[in-house]
Amino acid sequence: MDTLSAVKVAIVTESFPPRVDGVANSVVRVVEQLTARGHDVLVIAPGGPGDAVGLGPSGPGGVPVELVHGVSLPFYRSFHVGLPTRRVTVALRDFRPDVVHLASPLVLGLSGLAAARRLGIPAVAVFQTDVAGFARCYGVRGADPLIWWWLRRLHRRADRTLAPSTPVLAELERRGVPRLAFWGRGVDRRRFHPGHRSPQLRARLAPDGEVVVGYVGRLAMEKRPALLARIADLPGMRLVVVGDGPERERLERLLPDATFTGFRTGAELSELVASLDVFVHTGADETFCQAIQEALASGVPVVAPASGGPVDLVRPGVNGLLYAPGDAGQLRASVSALVEHATLRHWMSERAVESVRGRDWESVCDELIRHYREIAGIAAPDTPPGRQDARARQTEDAV
Repeated sequence: MDTLSAVKVAIVTESFPPRVDGVANSVVRVVEQLTARGHDVLVIAPGGPGDAVGLGPSGPGGVPVELVHGVSLPFYRSFHVGLPTRRVTVALRDFRPDVVHLASPLVLGLSGLAAARRLGIPAVAVFQTDVAGFARCYGVRGADPLIWWWLRRLHRRADRTLAPSTPVLAELERRGVPRLAFWGRGVDRRRFHPGHRSPQLRARLAPDGEVVVGYVGRLAMEKRPALLARIADLPGMRLVVVGDGPERERLERLLPDATFTGFRTGAELSELVASLDVFVHTGADETFCQAIQEALASGVPVVAPASGGPVDLVRPGVNGLLYAPGDAGQLRASVSALVEHATLRHWMSERAVESVRGRDWESVCDELIRHYREIAGIAAPDTPPGRQDARARQTEDAV
């Protein structure tokens, strides 16, 4: 890449490996794409217990990672956020980025945003976590107004907020968040592909040739995996639960006949997902749901709640079925319909693969880089001087 066309990007994220969640995964994919294209990247992220603050181990592609102190939310212990710190300002001043990327900003993200404004650097905020929805799941009542006040205050200061799905885009608009745009997520169609389907694995999971129905995701209250109990006794199927989390022991008691694989990644995960016949998702607070997209890329029809990100991903009657969020009866009926009709499953399997064409990370990150260039006023490599997109000159003052 011509160095004159490269963009320097500082990513301030509330989550980063070795943590495993949707935010961390998306940031890693973005870093991989940016560095592969010759862009310069710095990551600022919360460290774990015992990690020293400061410049830590290199991230994907050898990018520098600045670690800051972090803490878990009291109502959501598995959600770790960075604490506000002036170290963010120092790191940004030294790096001198063209744009700051705020990944699911909440606490550390506010530091990143304040530092960016102090230094005159434009900022893109990527909305990714339904904190209000999670708070409700964990019994924190009456917190919605306060959480949305905080999120609105934060996002109003960003030059652009990117939403991962059309329902989230509409919700943010309704909540008064300005300067919105859509930005989805990519899927690795080499890792998630029907070719990874394994007859040997299927024989172990369903020795009598049953239909294999699987859930893949974190076993935590906000994902509502207890709903799986309503489908566990369907005739002619075997239930497989892939993942780990604080709800695992309770679920193993609730689902004694299900196969629990624990956390899986890499080739094992690719094989497991592709070897399912039906993918079931139970969480109703997903802003996108990458696990659904990975199942579709693997040729697996999906049953999911009709809310948030799944609404964009699942086309009812084409690549899967949607049910009313939390409605165990509709969930059971939807899964039963696919278990009983092999021809419908096979037809949907083909449509599932077709539905994710063009959603690779390369294409998705092309769009993200376009957003970077627009808010920073940087011309694309093939754009003559003085012909930058007019939208790059229309950034509003923060409210």
